Amino acid sequence: MRTLILAAIATLTFAAPAFAGPVTLKANPVDSDGRVTLGDLFDGAGGASNVVVGQRAGPSIVFEAGQLQSLARQSGLDWANPTGLRRVVVRNAAMAPGASAEVTSNPAAATAAPVVARPALARTAYGERVINRNDIVEVAYEVGGVRLTISGRAEGNAAVGQRLAIRNLQSNRVIDAVATAPGQAAAGPAARASTQQLAAR
Repeated sequence: MRTLILAAIATLTFAAPAFAGPVTLKANPVDSDGRVTLGDLFDGAGGASNVVVGQRAGPSIVFEAGQLQSLARQSGLDWANPTGLRRVVVRNAAMAPGASAEVTSNPAAATAAPVVARPALARTAYGERVINRNDIVEVAYEVGGVRLTISGRAEGNAAVGQRLAIRNLQSNRVIDAVATAPGQAAAGPAARASTQQLAAR
């Protein structure tokens, strides 16, 4: 019986993951071969450094913070997530040399594509949004050579030539207008003319 008890204790001892104590998430976790390990993610992973927790198929892989804590715990590591992160991004080391921290608490940032600077265009292309909901828009009303302008709040999004509703900030009435440029719209005959000109392009 003594031998059986000792054998059971030995089995449990070797089956349990080696306890490495508290670990710290790396500021810029990267991997080089598509196999994401605990060593890629944490400083102080010790004997659990080579434990694979994910396969990166593209330029990056995203882990939910709770999922990462569970995976670490299964290997005897304790990550407290002291800053309350929601997601952790691991990138291909070859594509992120000297990159800044890839740890994020913003869900959208994990999938956001890099922003590429482009030269300013001479005019806004048709179909490109120029007015967003809740933007303050200057609405021009021109008839018989008389031009009036008011300021209103956009009730929706619009590209050049698209119709949208503008709420007059003074009277609270809704005006039917057409987007003509960023932050600008036309109402009345001018709106119809703008729509016809764009349709003829």
